[in-house]
Amino acid sequence: MKTCLIVDDSRVVRKLARLMLEGLGFDCREVDDGPQAIDACRESMPDVVFMDWNMPLSTGIETMHKLRALPGGPAAKVIFCTVYNEMNYIREALDAGADEYIMKPFDADIVTSKLQIAGVL
Repeated sequence: MKTCLIVDDSRVVRKLARLMLEGLGFDCREVDDGPQAIDACRESMPDVVFMDWNMPLSTGIETMHKLRALPGGPAAKVIFCTVYNEMNYIREALDAGADEYIMKPFDADIVTSKLQIAGVL
C-alpha cells in the first residue's frame, strides 16, 4: 500500500485530503507543521507528501528542502497544496523540487490527476 504524509496546519484540510487519499488506496498520516513532518519522514519516508506552503515554524519550501536531504527524501513525491495561485509561487515550488502543485480548494478529481501526473497512481 502506498503511503502519504499530509502536512497542513488546518485540521479540516488534513481530514479532507485524508478522505480523498484513503479513497485512492493510500495509508495516510497527518501532521500540522514542518518540524513534525521531518520527524515523521525520519521514522518512515512516505511515497507522497502533501505539503501546505504557509505553516507555523517552517514554510513548506523550507520543510521540503530538509525532507529532500533525508535518506530516501529525493524519492518521495512532494505535492504542494496551497491557496497561493500566482505563477511565481508555482514556479518557486517546482524549481525548489516539488513534483506537483494543487491550489485550494481542491477535489478528488484534481488530487487524482496530480497523483497520476506525478507518477504515483
